[in-house]
Amino acid sequence: MTKKYITIGLIILLIMAFVGIFYLINQEKEIPALKNIEIYNITSGQAISSPLTIKGRVTGGHWTGFEGQVGTVELVGSDGERLGLAILNATSDWMKMPTNFDAILSFEAPKDSDLFLVFHNENPSGMPDKEEVMSLPVKFLEETSIVKVYFSKQGNEEDCTAVFPIERKVIKTEAIARAAIEELIKGPTDEEKNSGYFSGINQNSKINKLTIINGTAMIDFNEALEEGIGGSCRVAEIRKQITETLMQFSSVKKVVISIDGRTEDILQP
Repeated sequence: MTKKYITIGLIILLIMAFVGIFYLINQEKEIPALKNIEIYNITSGQAISSPLTIKGRVTGGHWTGFEGQVGTVELVGSDGERLGLAILNATSDWMKMPTNFDAILSFEAPKDSDLFLVFHNENPSGMPDKEEVMSLPVKFLEETSIVKVYFSKQGNEEDCTAVFPIERKVIKTEAIARAAIEELIKGPTDEEKNSGYFSGINQNSKINKLTIINGTAMIDFNEALEEGIGGSCRVAEIRKQITETLMQFSSVKKVVISIDGRTEDILQP
């Protein structure tokens, strides 16, 4: 009977030890919440967008300044992928605590909405025992903009340059003109087609480069833009669709279209 109790006791101890080890392993994987670092303008679970301005201060511990900065911040997805990185630049005397800092973090739209701002202290010694890593959970706010794309429409065939605006919702970006042309290339939706809208632009067309300098938008496409086109009317449609879509933006006064760098002998009827 005594042996039975001893055996049961050993089993219980083994289970407790296993649970304890499992707990410690998982604890080591977790990134601790903020400590000795304060963020002024972002709270846990807040929705963010790019570019993200971060303001705060470090208050002690291993969060010390070095050469004008107090650490770095990275945006990490739920799968551990790094989406962006920025330096925490000191905005007060970096040799005195507390030290204020700010950072501007730019990133591409993530695959999911659950993200983490992960802060790393400035550790010039490289010693592991002086490493500090803190985490702040945030969410991605997908901001959108409205752009216009220009399509031809049935019933106006007598005027090849007659194009009509359709609104599209795109993810907010500094490259808004490029986003508009990419929407133009997609062509009209099934509903828009049923309403008579159509496009002369091949859907396998790609933008090689788009720059806007001194009011002139220079847009270069791959050769697919002119594949299989025929007739002066379609050529006029293509040029007008691209031109009007770009000229909706106040920064564009003129449009130059090229194909693989060529501006001559392109889009011929």
